[in-house]
Amino acid sequence: MASSNWLALAMAVAVAVASTLPAASRAQLQVGFYNTSCPRAEALVRQAVAAAVANNSGLAAGLIRLHFHDCFVRGCDASVLIFSPNGTAERDAPPNNPSLRGFEVVDAAKAAVEAACPGTVSCADILAFAARDSVNLTGNTFYQVPAGRRDGRISNFNDAFTLPNPNATATELVDGFRNRSLTAEEMVILSGSHTIGRSHCSSFINRNSERLANGTISPAYQALLEALCAANTSTPVTTAIDLSTPATLDNNYYKLLPLNLGLFFSDDQLIRNATLLPFVNAFTANETLWKEKFAAAMIKMGNIDVLTGTQGEIRLNCSTVNAPSSSASAGTMIIDTVFPDADGGEVAAS
Repeated sequence: MASSNWLALAMAVAVAVASTLPAASRAQLQVGFYNTSCPRAEALVRQAVAAAVANNSGLAAGLIRLHFHDCFVRGCDASVLIFSPNGTAERDAPPNNPSLRGFEVVDAAKAAVEAACPGTVSCADILAFAARDSVNLTGNTFYQVPAGRRDGRISNFNDAFTLPNPNATATELVDGFRNRSLTAEEMVILSGSHTIGRSHCSSFINRNSERLANGTISPAYQALLEALCAANTSTPVTTAIDLSTPATLDNNYYKLLPLNLGLFFSDDQLIRNATLLPFVNAFTANETLWKEKFAAAMIKMGNIDVLTGTQGEIRLNCSTVNAPSSSASAGTMIIDTVFPDADGGEVAAS
């Protein structure tokens, strides 16, 4: 599709999605939020993402997943970016560590934006822009991102365990997305992002042995995975989730599922459920339809439990909450927990 057509579609999608959002999000997030305060913000993020992806194409999938993991825990507040010296932040928990990547890309984008517009653009918005740019680079699909998010000041190790996991059943997946105000169809749509990226063996190999026994994974595919994961290396072994087009955001993910070539148990669940299967079939048959719906679902996901107005802060460094004296913290509540002990707590400022 021509770029002008995609731009028109992006605007239409943004308007349509906005009408489905909660009133608070509709009122305070808006396309072009930084047009006056930092007009080059989105361009600077786009440049940082493009440079990183040109050097390592896998970072596009990493940034999309980073945004997803941020929004599904405490809302889209960049809490996933906060670093804890004690290992008690979201990013330290097994659902995120060691698989999350792209932090350095967000840091580079933030540095560029801070140089142009100090204390103006939130890390949560930068992450949303970076995910959008990653979608566009890998799938030639552009959409407008409503902005105005503020950054949270809490990141909790235990909260990350509420993320959907690769061994989840269809019911668990639907329930997990519904708890974030996303529909069963939107769950299937967003699962399509598995068409790019890689996974560690620990996320699939044991459960796939069970799938082999009940005939829901290709024996040849499982043999390939077992040989790969048995490799004796000093670094964790990973494999492409979509073996056919691993660097292209397309609908090939859906085409692989009926062939019993879904990598995760959760992927395979989409075709074992009578409610979800029609969605898979529709997106298998029509890539344009899926891309249009994927853009809309990404916009909607980006509005989960956002902080706006005087809530939270504009972090000056995406990995660290602001010091109490920071001007970017004005109007925020100061939380009295400072890097608690390792048995589970909240990383925040005092």
